[in-house]
Amino acid sequence: MKKKIALVTGGFTGEAVVSLKSAAVVEKNIDLDKYDVFKIIIEKGHWYYLGEGEKQFPVDMNDFSISPNGEKITFDGIFNILHGSPGEDGKLAGYFDMLGLPYTTCDAITSSITMNKGYTKAIIQDIEDLHVAKSIQLFKNSQQNTKRVIEELKLPYFVKPNSGGSSIGMSKVKAVGEVQEALDKAFAEDSQVLVEEFVSGREFSIGIYMVDGQVIVLPATEIVSSKEFFDFEAKYTAGVTEEITPGRMSDEEVDRVKKVAEKVYLKLNCKGAVRMDYFLENETGKIFFIEINTVPGQTETSLISQQVRAIGKTVEEFYTEIIEEMFK
Repeated sequence: MKKKIALVTGGFTGEAVVSLKSAAVVEKNIDLDKYDVFKIIIEKGHWYYLGEGEKQFPVDMNDFSISPNGEKITFDGIFNILHGSPGEDGKLAGYFDMLGLPYTTCDAITSSITMNKGYTKAIIQDIEDLHVAKSIQLFKNSQQNTKRVIEELKLPYFVKPNSGGSSIGMSKVKAVGEVQEALDKAFAEDSQVLVEEFVSGREFSIGIYMVDGQVIVLPATEIVSSKEFFDFEAKYTAGVTEEITPGRMSDEEVDRVKKVAEKVYLKLNCKGAVRMDYFLENETGKIFFIEINTVPGQTETSLISQQVRAIGKTVEEFYTEIIEEMFK
């Protein structure tokens, strides 16, 4: 019998639009000979199965079941493609854990920690050959904290929501007069903000996942943006950014990054496919950690999709591996 898979998408943040695009691609590429797929949209106060003709059927949150046409359907597993909250910050993972439902992404603790950029850096900073830029984590938008940023960090620096994704609310600050505006913008998106010194280097993003207990590190993608940094527009507007897969790295760099990526995946106890963003510092070639994304985008042009194809694998095969791994 085919397994019943709930494809969970939507969300409570501005990333919902990206999540819905990702879900459409997963739906198109998943192996329908092996799985029956049901798209579940999660919005604040409204969880529903999107059936034929865009008809909506409510989700029974007592057991995460649906009853289209009066027939109750429960699921064997969850393909989580919900970016941001509640799919990427551990809330849904905790809910599914209580129901005993397996899912394709990290567990509640890892999801919660990795959603917080500052906490993630604190955990991975002692990994050999991995470096983190000097930063300050702020819990309040105050004059005192603005002064602290100016006094303790060297310009330029990035100001970003600590738990946000898709670079929403992020700014690059080059002058002291821009600090407060950048902090206001970031705090409008999150109650915690991370201010991080700028690293001059080439930016890369690398996919990592596990099959049968073996960590697989995909070829990295080099991000060459015509903008100051890889912001929301650069990520989701065609032509703004050049993405080179595999990225331009020496054999030594590829080997070093692969070892670091595997250590990061294991140290954070990741599950499913994640994406690690990093810089290779221009002068030294050191690997500087940027962040980890535990529900990476799966749009047609997403980095993970590019990297999977670069190793000669179809996206369908990749999704089958991810789904089967959650049942082990």
